[in-house]
Amino acid sequence: MVSAARITSAVLGRIAGGRLRRLPFAVAFWDGSSLPAGEQPSIGTVLVRRAAIGHLLHEPNQLGLVRAFVLGDLDFDGEIEDLLAQRARFGGLEVGRRDVALGLAAALLLGGRDVLRRPRIPASELRPAGAKHSRDRDRTVVQHHYDVSNAFYRRLLGPSLVYSCAYFAAADETLEAAQERKLELICAKLRLQPDERLLDVGCGWGALLIHAAERHGVRGVGITLSEQQAALARERVREAGLADRIEIRVADYRQVADGPYDKIASVGMVEHVGIAQLPAYAATLARLLRPGGLLLNHGIAQLFSESAGEKSLIQRYVFPDGELPRLPVILSALQEAGLEPRDRRVAARALRPDVAPLGRQPRRRARGHRRRGRGGARARLAPLHHRLGARIRGQRHQRLPGARDATWLAPRAAAGARGAGQRIAAHVFVTARRGPRGEGIAPIPFRSRGSVCRQRSRLDRLELASRDRASREQALGLLDL
Repeated sequence: MVSAARITSAVLGRIAGGRLRRLPFAVAFWDGSSLPAGEQPSIGTVLVRRAAIGHLLHEPNQLGLVRAFVLGDLDFDGEIEDLLAQRARFGGLEVGRRDVALGLAAALLLGGRDVLRRPRIPASELRPAGAKHSRDRDRTVVQHHYDVSNAFYRRLLGPSLVYSCAYFAAADETLEAAQERKLELICAKLRLQPDERLLDVGCGWGALLIHAAERHGVRGVGITLSEQQAALARERVREAGLADRIEIRVADYRQVADGPYDKIASVGMVEHVGIAQLPAYAATLARLLRPGGLLLNHGIAQLFSESAGEKSLIQRYVFPDGELPRLPVILSALQEAGLEPRDRRVAARALRPDVAPLGRQPRRRARGHRRRGRGGARARLAPLHHRLGARIRGQRHQRLPGARDATWLAPRAAAGARGAGQRIAAHVFVTARRGPRGEGIAPIPFRSRGSVCRQRSRLDRLELASRDRASREQALGLLDL
């Protein structure tokens, strides 16, 4: 009987012009046969079970790979980061009809007639029903993402339970210390004062509100659509002795009606609003602010007009309906709602590979969690898409919130980005609400010369430059932080 390795080797050598003949990893098959890595050192071994053939035959795309991975029919024993980095190498493969015929013949030889039957879809895959970005559908996707158990997120994120970028002073600093610094940075940008009212939109497990109340004496309201998040956030508030200063609600941002607030923080939530809903989102937050009040809006933006496909890891498993707006679109929505930029630094940084080790703390936690057999599909997916945001003080780069933010959105592979170029960026916009006659607004303290229009022009130039790999470094310098 011909081994799976021999059949696979013959096919890989004949399709796509032979570009798949030499792989940077080994492949081990269910029948005990294996293909050695085509180059050394090998980055690891891909483990293939027979059932994976059916998934790839019926969905020869990212969705088929993810389904097989979630069910354990595909696995990798090395660093997922190293495997994802190989995508650029195989970009632009041209597969003709002959190649497709060869692949189908190989699938039948490897899997037999069983591969013709549509394989089962993992229970963790979600295809939400109803109008996109309606309140009911938004609640469904948020609960799909978060209500997998607070215990899982404790093991993944650590005791701080902060799901967003972190602010590292040094590469060897702990995640918890970096998250504490990030929380204080948010409070400083909002210029919090004792007894001010703070609204935290997408409050997670309450870390920012607890920090702001303890350190700055504010009174806060946090909203989330996750019942499990809200229950644990309330418990943490009680344990901190802050039940008289902090209220946690299960509510949509569109349901908040008890303004005005002095300050509003929206950290890692804007990606889930929907691009078409951005004007309404900005108008709602502006209406909840007092004149002169500050809004800090932080999230991930894309640097080109392309989104993840419907059959992608992000849309089916991570955060269905998540959309990454372009930077000028976000800034325009805020300004049109009467929110004027106030921060000296409008931060926008593209993903930089030189701070990759900072993202490995939560991924290692998740990988250990998966190897101990805990957490099911979510634990298997965690190392694949969770990228920790990090900013190195004094350096001109920033890693992004991956799963963060209320998303697991950051990985380039999951986002459907082309090639190895940086296609997404973290942003922080601090804005103030104008009064009816412009009162409450002091002169805009931009570091850059010129007006807000000039700043928006620079954002557009960053987007355009990021499309050209040769212009990437130039793009990173377009925004003076």
